[in-house]
Amino acid sequence: MRLQILTLTLAAVLGTSTDQDFSNSRRNEREEQRVQLGPRPFFLVHDMEDSKLKRELLRCEDGPFEKTDFSIGHRGAALQFPEHTRQSYEAAARMGAGIVECDVTFTKDKQLVCRHAQNDLATTTNILVTPLASTCIKPFMPAVIGSNGSLVAPATAECRTSEITLAEFKNLRGKMDAFNPRALTPAEFLGGTASFRTDLYSGPTSGELLTHKESIELFKKLGVKMTPELKSPSVTMPFNGFTQAAYAQKMINEYKAAGVPSRQVFPQSFDKNDILYWIQHEPAFGRQAVYLDDANVVADLPSFAELVGYRQTGIRIVGPPMFALLDLNNIGRIVPSQYAEDAKAAGLDIITWTIERSGILADGNNGFYYQTIDAAIAREGDMMEVLDVLARDVGIRGIFSDWAATVTYYANCVGLK
Repeated sequence: MRLQILTLTLAAVLGTSTDQDFSNSRRNEREEQRVQLGPRPFFLVHDMEDSKLKRELLRCEDGPFEKTDFSIGHRGAALQFPEHTRQSYEAAARMGAGIVECDVTFTKDKQLVCRHAQNDLATTTNILVTPLASTCIKPFMPAVIGSNGSLVAPATAECRTSEITLAEFKNLRGKMDAFNPRALTPAEFLGGTASFRTDLYSGPTSGELLTHKESIELFKKLGVKMTPELKSPSVTMPFNGFTQAAYAQKMINEYKAAGVPSRQVFPQSFDKNDILYWIQHEPAFGRQAVYLDDANVVADLPSFAELVGYRQTGIRIVGPPMFALLDLNNIGRIVPSQYAEDAKAAGLDIITWTIERSGILADGNNGFYYQTIDAAIAREGDMMEVLDVLARDVGIRGIFSDWAATVTYYANCVGLK
């Protein structure tokens, strides 16, 4: 009897311990997944002029807020974190981005890594102040400053992932994408961060660079979907026998090897041939491929007939810049553009880029992303009006943002998943 009691008591203790461990594990998991928006989206909503939309968004202030696929982390959380770093990706997921982007390029030993461009290491990492500066195809050249202090010629440098091995790449640290055109030394060249951004998260213990495989594992852990962009190489292809098709296939293979379902991946490219390759050779991934548009002005945008042609080749999703989808009507209100109407009529879904990338809006002259609607932008809160037109009137399925919290707030308020 004593042995039986002891056994039952021990079992009860062990059971309680196991239940407690499970409970703690679930609680820790919830903590990791909890969405935290910070003050910015609330600032933007309060900055709006009084309107029906503002009142609707104000009613959401107490949340709760959940992760949403409408909110796509552009290079992570590049407004304040060095792009394509572990810390940037984690920040985007924390702010509710349901999809996070790794731009994909390759190293000298043909390994895939997360960088916005193959040749951007001089402006996005600390390479110029490391021994790897010797690998740069265009070594640092100091600025030429005139006798009156004017800038005669800016400082320059170009460093490529294709000139270094994966092991060497992993020794670098990410920083905010910028450079100081007046730099006289490599250390000075690393400066130049825009005033609306920050170097607060660019210290020597942050800015961890990731391989494409590492990004996949991180995104799985964070519970987000993935949108890799196959970047145009700066080198001539084939690169030491590495063809463009092999490059496109290798990217998809790394998702398959990691056991990531195709429905959780939205591969992107500005190269139509990449999209068509995936449609033909990896149709499960190709059906969610995003054909990015590199238009700089409205005149560069495809016609309705061209958009219909896209759909006929199997392309389902287009990714134009934000300005392409917006216009002003005869009373100066923001409305869907002709391109937006044409894309929907052609049967194409739309993902657009990039909000929270233009700095202060109230000072006007907001540049590339707002070029078709700048006359209607007068305050920071107008960003929410832009989002509303894109979501409700254009009907986009998601938007890239340098600060996911802003889009997450909006999407939760209006019921977008």
